[in-house]
Amino acid sequence: MHVIFMAPNFPANQRQFVRALSQAGAYVTGIGDVSGHHLDPELKGWLSGYEHVRSLADEEAVFQAVRRIQKRGPWVHRLEATIEGMMLTAAHVRERAAIPGLSVETVTLCRDKFEMKQFLRKRGIPCARNAAVDTAEKAQAFVEEVGYPVILKPRDGAGAHSTYRLNNEEDLKKALAETGLTHTPRFFTMEEFVSGHEGFYDTLTCNGKVIFEGISHYYPNVLEGMRERWISPQIVITNRMQASGYQELRTMGRKVLSEMGLGDTSTHMEWFFGPKGLSFSEIGARPPGCRHWDLYNYANDCDLYLAWAQSIVHGESDIKPSRHYAAGIISIRPSQDGKVCGYDGLNKIQQRYGEWILHAKIPPVGSNTVPIEAGYLANGWLWVRHPDYDQCRAMLDDIGRTLKIYAR
Repeated sequence: MHVIFMAPNFPANQRQFVRALSQAGAYVTGIGDVSGHHLDPELKGWLSGYEHVRSLADEEAVFQAVRRIQKRGPWVHRLEATIEGMMLTAAHVRERAAIPGLSVETVTLCRDKFEMKQFLRKRGIPCARNAAVDTAEKAQAFVEEVGYPVILKPRDGAGAHSTYRLNNEEDLKKALAETGLTHTPRFFTMEEFVSGHEGFYDTLTCNGKVIFEGISHYYPNVLEGMRERWISPQIVITNRMQASGYQELRTMGRKVLSEMGLGDTSTHMEWFFGPKGLSFSEIGARPPGCRHWDLYNYANDCDLYLAWAQSIVHGESDIKPSRHYAAGIISIRPSQDGKVCGYDGLNKIQQRYGEWILHAKIPPVGSNTVPIEAGYLANGWLWVRHPDYDQCRAMLDDIGRTLKIYAR
């Protein structure tokens, strides 16, 4: 099977998709926005060909690269993209080049937060009330209808990027100015704020069957974690998948997959649970970010990348997640923006939890800090695992209290 894979070299875990496709027996051609001379020997060894384009967001450039690949041969069976911002480009190119895969209609539904919730609400999935807003006047009208707090976010956004929680009129005015909605129409969605605990439900499906599912929790919820420097936010994978409290979530998640026709792809679905019960937030037809599949692999003694590749190449996979471990990531923020000047607590953390620490990134002294809004992997972070979920949480809490990164 010949598979074209977009962005094989960046971010770091993209190479694992290429490795897995090659391991599964595929002939793999990459399309990327860096010269092939910059690809390392290992990655080149997994690729059978490579096309350089100016930008992976340029549909015409990607289409022309695919045409060149098709003319060279062998026959192209799949075109795959695993990064949110490339999903729609890939879908349009598939359609133009007659390559099987996720359709433009399906990808658009997964990208447009407003249409997504309208679609699922009609099919009985509990969702927050929402509205499409492209002007300040429409945003104000929605607030007048549902009241504060509300959420404002791009209709095709990913994660918490450009997402605002608005608690009052002052917040609304600031967000409208920052997004440009006060003077330029833009595609945003606004929805009522759903209070409660936030997490996500991830799957890998093959021929309509869920062959892997994972449930993760945010501590605290994303918007709070991405806005407050003093917080060391966590994402924790549960290994208690069969617990009765998760049955409703798993049922809802599988119904969402069925209704949206996501029967042969990876998915990432966000959810809330609070006073109003369980509610759907959004879903993407892609793996989660933050290299979370790597953490799932450590928690489950498996290779999700290979299972994904096997499902593409062979239409089946033998993945058997062990559920041996809970696992989590904790993000450690520098004391301020600037340059890293020192640390505290590293030796204590190593002595207490060394056997359970999987990986750690500690930015070197003298390096520039990154704004905390850049996400969980922006500055310092650690991955840990433990057979007991509560112990895993306790370790992460202690690491957050003990490990400090100083900047000036």
